[in-house]
Amino acid sequence: MVIATVREWHDEEGWGVLDSPETPGGCWAHFSHLPRGVFDPLSPGRQVDLRWEKPRSGQDGYAYRAVDVVPRPA
Repeated sequence: MVIATVREWHDEEGWGVLDSPETPGGCWAHFSHLPRGVFDPLSPGRQVDLRWEKPRSGQDGYAYRAVDVVPRPA
């Protein structure tokens, strides 16, 4: 896992973009990548632990897609 920062998060749509040096251009993330029972809102600037993958065709215009996202203590 790497440390990433939330660039943007759309609560109503359940997705956002995370930034880390390992995922240049941003990493697409979905609320389903968060652990069950985690209700901390992801807002811009929040740090998270991120496990990611690079799907062959990308994800919604991003080269990287989150596999696991764990919010770090605020």
